[in-house]
Amino acid sequence: MLELRQLTVLKAIAQEGSLAAAARALHYTQPTITHHLGVLEAHFDARLVRRGPRGAALTELGAALLPHAEVVLERLRLAEREVRDLAERGTHTLHIGTFPTAGALLLPPAVKAVRQDGVQVSLVEGELPVLLRGLRARELHAALVFSQPGDRLDLDDDFELHPLLTDPLLLVMPEDHRCAALTHVPLEELKDDDWIGSADPRDPCDRVLSWACAQYSFEPVHALRTDDYAVVQGFVAAGAGVALVPRLALGTPREDVAVRKPTGPPLAREISVAVLRTTAARSTRELVEALTLQAERIGRRWSDLDGPGTIGPA
Repeated sequence: MLELRQLTVLKAIAQEGSLAAAARALHYTQPTITHHLGVLEAHFDARLVRRGPRGAALTELGAALLPHAEVVLERLRLAEREVRDLAERGTHTLHIGTFPTAGALLLPPAVKAVRQDGVQVSLVEGELPVLLRGLRARELHAALVFSQPGDRLDLDDDFELHPLLTDPLLLVMPEDHRCAALTHVPLEELKDDDWIGSADPRDPCDRVLSWACAQYSFEPVHALRTDDYAVVQGFVAAGAGVALVPRLALGTPREDVAVRKPTGPPLAREISVAVLRTTAARSTRELVEALTLQAERIGRRWSDLDGPGTIGPA
């Protein structure tokens, strides 16, 4: 039968590059490392590690086993953390990640709902790459994420993705912009304008903008990049450029900017909640249900506030 120590040894050898270094990392003796590796190889009747004068490396079979070993060890770490939380605090702690705009409008009612059921909540705020790293490292049980329609977030099968809200992308212009009088603005009318974009050019919203502008044979020129949407509106109002901003991030638009819908196919980002399957089912189910309910409320509010070509407060 396989033992966790054997899998731990295989992982340490892969990370450290030699049996001696793996022994130091695990605070084992080298004979102990050799013993556990030998038992593991005997179990599979196959060589899993290739030893040489410059160290050790996994064979093809060892490399095939490694990701399975890592999943088993990670699940055990999560189980230990959840059980310790329950033993020490008498309750389960749900570690949730969020990006700023979702944290402001989508998440608070959901956090309130799970806390009322006796679940403790730990919150981490960050941009999308930070949240995805936290999920993959199993440091987060769940996270609000966003993507372009049809994008993959490269999360493995240990995660469930629950769609919540289609967040339309809207044009924000100075109030005296030449297109401000239009109810819907053709993107080709903005080909000579400077743009204010996300801090990370790979952001899904920026990629949507690049794709949409390419349909009219131009590439947007960015005069400023920031992830602070209040800064975006401030510089738009000052005439520094125009921007494509998610509806959820607009809040109550400034009075000195014009918010308009672009012509053509609707541009949007998809907001979802990614949930680790190994997390306590009851608390994550309640989280997803509360988030879904709040997303529906926001969608209805947008429909009530937004007339043809006009955008009301969030």
